[in-house]
Amino acid sequence: MAFKKFTHSLQQLKPDIRYSSTLMSKFINNFMVDGKKSTATRLMYDAMDIVAKRIKDVPPLQVFEEAIQNCQPNVEVRSKRVGGSNYQVPMQVRAKRSQSLAFRWIRDAARSKKGKPMAVRLAEELIDAYKREGAAFTTRENVHRMADANKAFAHFAW
Repeated sequence: MAFKKFTHSLQQLKPDIRYSSTLMSKFINNFMVDGKKSTATRLMYDAMDIVAKRIKDVPPLQVFEEAIQNCQPNVEVRSKRVGGSNYQVPMQVRAKRSQSLAFRWIRDAARSKKGKPMAVRLAEELIDAYKREGAAFTTRENVHRMADANKAFAHFAW
């Protein structure tokens, strides 16, 4: 019996409705909880409205894109076992992983704050990341600092 060749291609991600941005669409999918995409979309758009009110001179989509860009790490430490010892080896981060880490850090930073509506927390985190401050940017800086401190073990990266 002959097997059919697997020809299914990956479906392209559609850009979001309001901003026509695939990056925004990816973030909404990452932000979604329990498959509730409409809730995630509403929260994201509410957050973007708040960003637009607080930062008047820059379009909110540009604030969002720069916030993601500012939180993307260039290097990270990975644990490598060499000769019975574990070393924290600094390694370059691929673009896709870098983007997903930035998404995760912004999302987790917004979720960890309490006492305000989610849209406000997300907007504040995006504005902070845009200004190169806040929890997500601090996480990125800590990852870079760790990689810099473990530069001596860079020769183990293969």
